[in-house]
Amino acid sequence: MAKILDLSQKLAERKTGRPHRPPETLTETSADSRSPSVLDMTEARQAIIQRDRRVVKRTMLTEFIGAFVVLPERGLYRVSIYDISERGIAFDTEASTGHFTYDEEVAIRVYMNHKTYFPFIIKVTNTRLIESEGVVRHGANYVKGTINDVALHHFVKFIETISASLKTDDGDILVSNIL
Repeated sequence: MAKILDLSQKLAERKTGRPHRPPETLTETSADSRSPSVLDMTEARQAIIQRDRRVVKRTMLTEFIGAFVVLPERGLYRVSIYDISERGIAFDTEASTGHFTYDEEVAIRVYMNHKTYFPFIIKVTNTRLIESEGVVRHGANYVKGTINDVALHHFVKFIETISASLKTDDGDILVSNIL
């Protein structure tokens, strides 16, 4: 038999701020005579919110492709892309070299090979030191309406698609002559 919980006492206590005694006619009906317990759903709700907090799929990308930020009048500085999504990118710089600042716009080049790259611009939204890895992780959003908006969308989809089936080459043998 299912339990029927009488919550009128709790509701009355909330309204008046003092304990309330329920009428004698309202009682718990159950197979046993133990008093009903009220579960606090706050913890469960917080767990669900944390799990669903990110509404966009993120793809982890440690050392998957070559990426550099463009430092005006200094050149290119290598960064490691940590993850990428439709909304933004996270990348790491060595802690000893400094970091970019909040709201700073940075040009990034993602290299497909040694000479061919894909450029886009980001705006830094957060930075945090990851002491255990010796890096500063930067979170950034893409600057819309600058360059490559459509190509950037397709690039992210490409990365998400292939990252599901990536494999590591553990020293496969190369053949020099087929015949």
